Amino acid sequence: MQPIVIIGSGLAGYTVARELRKLNADFPITLICADNGDFYSKPMLSNALHSGKTPAQLVTTAAAAMAQQLNLTLMAHTLADKIDTQGKRVYTNQGSFAYASLVLAVGAQTIPVALEGDAAADVLTVNHLDDYAAFYQHLGVARHIVLIGGGLIGCEFANDLVTGGHRVTVVHPHHFPLQNLLPETVGNALAAALQAVGVTWKFRATVTAVAKDPLGYRVTLSNGEQLIADVVLSAIGLRPQKQLAQRSDIVVRRGVVVDDYLRTSASDIYAIGDCAEYGERTLPYVLPIMNAARALVKTLTGEPTPVRFPYMPVAIKTPALPLLVQLPASDATGQWQVEDQHGLKMLFVDRQGQMLGFVLAGERTKERAQCLAKLPPLVQ
Repeated sequence: MQPIVIIGSGLAGYTVARELRKLNADFPITLICADNGDFYSKPMLSNALHSGKTPAQLVTTAAAAMAQQLNLTLMAHTLADKIDTQGKRVYTNQGSFAYASLVLAVGAQTIPVALEGDAAADVLTVNHLDDYAAFYQHLGVARHIVLIGGGLIGCEFANDLVTGGHRVTVVHPHHFPLQNLLPETVGNALAAALQAVGVTWKFRATVTAVAKDPLGYRVTLSNGEQLIADVVLSAIGLRPQKQLAQRSDIVVRRGVVVDDYLRTSASDIYAIGDCAEYGERTLPYVLPIMNAARALVKTLTGEPTPVRFPYMPVAIKTPALPLLVQLPASDATGQWQVEDQHGLKMLFVDRQGQMLGFVLAGERTKERAQCLAKLPPLVQ
């Protein structure tokens, strides 16, 4: 019997393996990963200082223990180069592997930032535990950190770094943070809350160059301003990892295209997690992975089951102002309304008064269940 092969050892890959074991204790599983296969919570990377965790302490289960618990064959430090979709075989730097079904759970990669200057290559990014370990090594002597990008990860890192005693300047091209997730009122409240705990904002600006300087790095902004930093961290976002699928002639757009059953364009190959494109959208969060994995394993074990996503609010881990966001559908019509005098609760309401989305901040995040109960049933 050929195994189910999973490529990727992040939350998506290991969740698929764990859910498979709930349904079948003996079916052979091979997990291929480029790293060492240790299991850790990737969302913890952006608030590890606040929780007092070193990189090593972020590992919750070592690779060998994961392989034993899930009764799988783990191929660590193994790079998948191409998939023979007709012969049903994966080719890697450690040899080739046949599969009955293949699950792509390869995640996302950081978006590179185009910079000038002789220190552009020194700009750090954090997408995996190894990245964080390298970043962590710089923090002992880093007084001032320039952070490129005020999106979700950028804001979480900014809050975490000032909590850890660092001076942080965030350079962001828009006039308030998290503009793709938050209405302006809440975005401004988040900016003010982070500023109150020590974050300095440089809005309507980008970083154009990073050069070596006797005091560290000289960071040049698009408005001509220059900053001196000990560390420069880029957090401008992630995009789906789709190169393996492309090399294997599997259809990709923004991510690896899947249908309601997570099937790709190639027979017996599925995609899940940050690398997948579900109905022209990507869902780079934890809850979609958990829901998708439960449906996928039923399909893999002979019970074709479409993925049905419930409402999945996004939690933003900024202790200065914790946030919970449920955006309305992209085609929804209506407007944001402030529901309290402090702007800690906003509802997206259509013309008939039906609530289609919400943003809860601070203490109002406790109203998650009540708000979800007022949303209309999802049509899938």
